[in-house]
Amino acid sequence: MESTYRGPVTVESEAFDELDLKLLHALEVDGRAPFSRIAAVLGVSDQTVARRFRRLRAEAGLRVVGVRDSARLGRDQWMLRLRCTPDGAEAIAAALARRPDTAWVHLTSAGTEVVCMTLPRDPGDYDDLLFGKLLRTRKLIEITAHQLLHYFYGGRTGWIGKHRPLTDEQVAALRPTGPPTAPGPGPAPVSIAPEDEPLVAALKADGRVTYPELQRLTGRSESAVKRRVAALLGSGALYIDTEYDTAYFGFATAAMLWVTVDPGALDEVGRAMAGHPEIAHASAVTGSANLMATVVTRDTAELYTYLSGRLGPLDGVRHIESAPLLRRFKELTYPRPLR
Repeated sequence: MESTYRGPVTVESEAFDELDLKLLHALEVDGRAPFSRIAAVLGVSDQTVARRFRRLRAEAGLRVVGVRDSARLGRDQWMLRLRCTPDGAEAIAAALARRPDTAWVHLTSAGTEVVCMTLPRDPGDYDDLLFGKLLRTRKLIEITAHQLLHYFYGGRTGWIGKHRPLTDEQVAALRPTGPPTAPGPGPAPVSIAPEDEPLVAALKADGRVTYPELQRLTGRSESAVKRRVAALLGSGALYIDTEYDTAYFGFATAAMLWVTVDPGALDEVGRAMAGHPEIAHASAVTGSANLMATVVTRDTAELYTYLSGRLGPLDGVRHIESAPLLRRFKELTYPRPLR
């Protein structure tokens, strides 16, 4: 069976090199790791790491942010597919991107479909978006809603690590000390206390915000802030994630996939896809297509080879619908940095 995977990712850019990829991987492992610790693991100076970080922020759209884990918080997640008139899709996508209860606002399908992940805090948020706003939008032709049932890959698990810029020993040296972060839903949902909201808001704006700055923003002592950040990350209610433009590193093609799988093969296919280097996200969802994924490749030829040579032959796969991502209005943050 032919595969699109060409081994560890190599940079196909004059602006960035292997050290940048290692820095991205390090930030996926621990987004709040001090530059001094990252520098020691990578074998470079603190100043080099800081300089590379600033350049990645300015030129590749790198953002390190705190993200609430909806699954650990016991909240439902819904993905919406919105079929729009050609002259209305961009305005609808931009409006959705400005909402605090959305993520993954992408334009697909020749510019006539918007894919949106919702992050409602309570059922009222979802009802307000779906029934209060979207159904009154004139240029919206059709809405399809898919509830996320299970994550196979994505969320707190970063994509660049699949390509192994860092060795296992380097990853181990970078992992945060203390209690491990829960990878998914536990036996009971966790919660974020109302008094922690200013802290969470600050980390959402900048996942690397310093403890003295968190002290200033929250009015708590620095020791209290350190304890609460450790508790939130340790419980899994919050995690630190990274966002960047993969095109800067030679991966210019991305697509949404809706895969219809035999029910008895859903878990097996989902787990297989989770191990594919091309897959940045994969989830079981409700609807006629019971598996949704995001695939990232170097070009359209690699996308074709992945669909035909790696995904298509999996036992249980009955149908694959794909739609290239034409424009990303929102990932973790908004507005998405422009080139």
